[in-house]
Amino acid sequence: MRIGIDVRYLSHGLVGGVHTYIAHFVPALLEAARDHDVFLYADTKRPFEITRLPEHAQVRYLPYRAPFSSVANDLFMRRAIARDRVDVMHFPANYGFAPSSARSIITLHDAINVLPLREIWRGHPKAPRTVAMMTYLHVCSTLALKRADLVLTVSEHARHEIARVSGFSSEHIVAVPHAPTPDLRRVEDEDTLAALRTRFGISHPFVLADGLKNPAVLVRAWRRLPEVVRAQYRIVFFARRPDVLPEVHAAVAAGHATLLVRPERSELIGLYSMADAFVFPSWIEGFGIPLLEAMTCGAPVIASDRGAIPEVLGDAGLLAGAEDDASFARHLLAVLGDRNVAEGLRACGYARAAQFSWQHTAARILASYLTCFTRPRDGATLLATGR
Repeated sequence: MRIGIDVRYLSHGLVGGVHTYIAHFVPALLEAARDHDVFLYADTKRPFEITRLPEHAQVRYLPYRAPFSSVANDLFMRRAIARDRVDVMHFPANYGFAPSSARSIITLHDAINVLPLREIWRGHPKAPRTVAMMTYLHVCSTLALKRADLVLTVSEHARHEIARVSGFSSEHIVAVPHAPTPDLRRVEDEDTLAALRTRFGISHPFVLADGLKNPAVLVRAWRRLPEVVRAQYRIVFFARRPDVLPEVHAAVAAGHATLLVRPERSELIGLYSMADAFVFPSWIEGFGIPLLEAMTCGAPVIASDRGAIPEVLGDAGLLAGAEDDASFARHLLAVLGDRNVAEGLRACGYARAAQFSWQHTAARILASYLTCFTRPRDGATLLATGR
């Protein structure tokens, strides 16, 4: 079988969940697919991140001269795919357009891009450039879905949501989860941890939280804790950008919290390792990569019961409603006040995270390629609008 994969995320200098997915499943898949020919489609914006390829894999570089080169490559990549006589073409970043000669597989990481535009636009104010980008991604993802032979996604929750929103048959959507990245491990070296505490001015035991994932409910839960607990512990918020909700800044001003903007990866791993709990009251998650990060590093997890979070955590964390500050406070008291509870969650987290691996993910993706390639094509795509 001749396999093609759109890997432009690995030649753009990007970060985030989609980049993590592509950067780790592709090397594992190359190892698993040694009986097949693999063509990786990158561009020339940045140096390609995979520096050593096995003999059965080749990179095809698409030209990148200006921002609109990405749009041009979206439209004309199919020519390169057709020249390579690819049998199965995988677009792992929510959309892509294969020639009619190739089976088309899309990874939709969640249902957001295929929601009605009015639902995508609503919410906080957005700059015109953001609205334009969201609209473009919606149009491309919707069109790509209509042409897809198979859809991959990252959780059963996302699978059901994509089917519900798009009308694409759930029988042709396969859930294949993320996995912990190889750099994750519990840091126990006291000198390393002490240096990290000094660097960030952390002088108390703390709970860790993402400052962009519904932090207000944690701030409200914190106010419910007994004064003796609040005096002993702090909240450490991290965020990939500084525009967090006002509640975070208010907690920092009150001396209850610290905000760390864009900590380095190694620093974040150290923070997970030191945290007495990781609190993740997210409103919605198609998967929830931070859950795997926290469990792998040994942080007891307290999270919301939204989206794929219960599916990813299993029995390895404590759950509460996303706006239920009383339940979050109760869980915090249980974890911070009882070492046995914390150690039990830590052990369960280690065991749960160990069930996920990129080798397993790659094997399931390769099996999906083979199923798609060998399945009769007529009726493969079951959108009401047709192919």
